[in-house]
Amino acid sequence: MFKINDNYQKLPGSYLFSTIAKKVNAYSAANPEKQIIRLGIGDVTLPLCKAVVDALHKAVDEMGVQATFRGYGPEQGYDFLREAVQKYYKSHNVELDLDEIFISDGAKSDLGNILDLFAQDNTVLVPDPVYPVYVDTNIMAGRKVIYADANGENCFLPGVNKEIKADLIYICSPNNPTGAVYNKEQLKEWVDYARECGAVILFDSAYECFISDENLPRSIYEIEGAKECAIEFCSLSKTAGFTGTRCGYTIVPKALGKLNKMWLRRQTTKFNGVPYIVQRAAEAVFTDEGQKEIKENIGYYKENAKVISETLKRCNIWHVGGKHSPYIWLRCPNNMKSWEFFDYLLENAQVVGTPGSGFGRNGEGYFRLTSFGSRENTIEAMKRFEKLFK
Repeated sequence: MFKINDNYQKLPGSYLFSTIAKKVNAYSAANPEKQIIRLGIGDVTLPLCKAVVDALHKAVDEMGVQATFRGYGPEQGYDFLREAVQKYYKSHNVELDLDEIFISDGAKSDLGNILDLFAQDNTVLVPDPVYPVYVDTNIMAGRKVIYADANGENCFLPGVNKEIKADLIYICSPNNPTGAVYNKEQLKEWVDYARECGAVILFDSAYECFISDENLPRSIYEIEGAKECAIEFCSLSKTAGFTGTRCGYTIVPKALGKLNKMWLRRQTTKFNGVPYIVQRAAEAVFTDEGQKEIKENIGYYKENAKVISETLKRCNIWHVGGKHSPYIWLRCPNNMKSWEFFDYLLENAQVVGTPGSGFGRNGEGYFRLTSFGSRENTIEAMKRFEKLFK
């Protein structure tokens, strides 16, 4: 008789965003005349930029000609894309070898898959509140998860507590869900701590493209010693609108010893690589024209974030994020609980956000809004919001 992985029984009944979707669908079915504005899930709305679309079309045409057709590609990615990523890191003063760069179908997959390299008895440290994937993937594997408290007192940027011992440490900066960003001094403390206790930092830099202050680190490898203790995950989902196109990259430095070769072995065994046409599209992101176009799109989302932030200020609602991040993390008005505020906002303004409690215990009483909507919808949502709370 087969046995199931009982660790799955320890997970919440459904994934956070599935619960949100069910609530919104039920409300929409009961109120078909209402226009619902979604500022909840972090999905982009602007189309792929022209440089990317042109590269995609060209690659599709190549696949229709025998002389340029491509079948299976290298699981770790084609060299043309890895070289583009390498050049991008160099522009931020980070030197990488080509065989330290692995092309993926997005950060979410690799953040879960990387756990194949680590023993079950590793203790995992995650911030709270946190992107649910960090916690859920480790619960699925049966690992012990402990938490670093993020709260209003530390601006939702937990620091090192040397009394806590962990083997794997998750850091996301700019942070999802709070939008908070570590500076170099704060990250250096985490790197020093990891090196002292022999831990590995799993650094999620999916939102690095939203950082506009040159003094803030976009990669953990800007910190001395980080290559000896950190694996970095990045995605083109938010950078270039690839949420439906799927491409990202993971950096596993050779200074981490066996982990680089182990990850290559894992990928060549369990992953067939990202499609050639998608990798050609991703390569275009890193061209001069591609960078110019995606920065325009990112600027559009950052302007939306400004609209949200200014509305919250007028309503005297405490919040962080939005400056170097597409996420705005706010304290629920009138001491409401997170799901209570979700229901109130949906019922009275037809605006959808994400309850902070879905990201962990410390998220209770908070709420996440995203700037990924259209400008028109963002402005309209904030007009409705202001009517309720000003």
